[in-house]
Amino acid sequence: MAWFKRTDKGIKTSTAEKKDAPDGLWFKTPKGNIIHTRELKNNSYVCPDDDFHVKIGSAEYFEILFDDNKFKELDENMTSGDPLTFSDTKPYPVRIKSSIEKTNLKDAVRTAHGKINGLNIVIACMDFSFIGGSMGSVVGEKIARAIDYSLKHKVPFLMISKSGGARMMEAGFSLMQMAKTSAKLALLDQAGIPYISLLTDPTTGGVTASYAMLGDFNIAEPGALIGFAGPRVIRETIGKDLPKGFQSSEFVLEHGFLDFIIDRRQLKSRISTLLNLLNN
Repeated sequence: MAWFKRTDKGIKTSTAEKKDAPDGLWFKTPKGNIIHTRELKNNSYVCPDDDFHVKIGSAEYFEILFDDNKFKELDENMTSGDPLTFSDTKPYPVRIKSSIEKTNLKDAVRTAHGKINGLNIVIACMDFSFIGGSMGSVVGEKIARAIDYSLKHKVPFLMISKSGGARMMEAGFSLMQMAKTSAKLALLDQAGIPYISLLTDPTTGGVTASYAMLGDFNIAEPGALIGFAGPRVIRETIGKDLPKGFQSSEFVLEHGFLDFIIDRRQLKSRISTLLNLLNN
């Protein structure tokens, strides 16, 4: 084992004494750029070398948007029941419990009110880490109640979507949330209260087919996957290759389904500017 010490090079440190770098210190983008996680956080989780937007959850969005990360969460302890006694590889209640333990979230959306650059706002933000950000009864109910809060207090509403679509374990109960949230948003529109919908990567399925695309302003982050069915399903259905960049936020913007795309580093200032314009 003497060769490990490399005494001829003056290196005498044993491999038993070597120290590995802790996991999670660095992030590598799909293009191969590497950035320290501390720098990534300070840059709103966007890699400065290639502008890659890292997927983040409600905790990070709330920290980016709410002034001094101060907010009051709404309905924070609401959890899913098991209306269909559904079971796939495991019973639905077991899946919910394990997801809560794994993510430290109660379900796939969090709602809160606070201030953004001094302006009152209600934000609902989805978490993809909780069963793929799927829309179940709790997601629909929490969004509906957040809209009720906006109506009561006449406060603008921001919805941040990130979802694989409806939650199959709740079947029809999940699909009903599309109608419920859409009806609530109609009340918000009648009251003249602004609704901004931010679509992030990915926003698909029943979420896209309901509240995600019903904003007074539909905006998105760069490079986000936005659509109803996935590109593989569409390709197999129509039997043709899809255009380059199909279902990216840039493609969706070009075809008129988005108002504009916002870099996450400018998200807070752009939204507050938009709200000021609407207030005036």
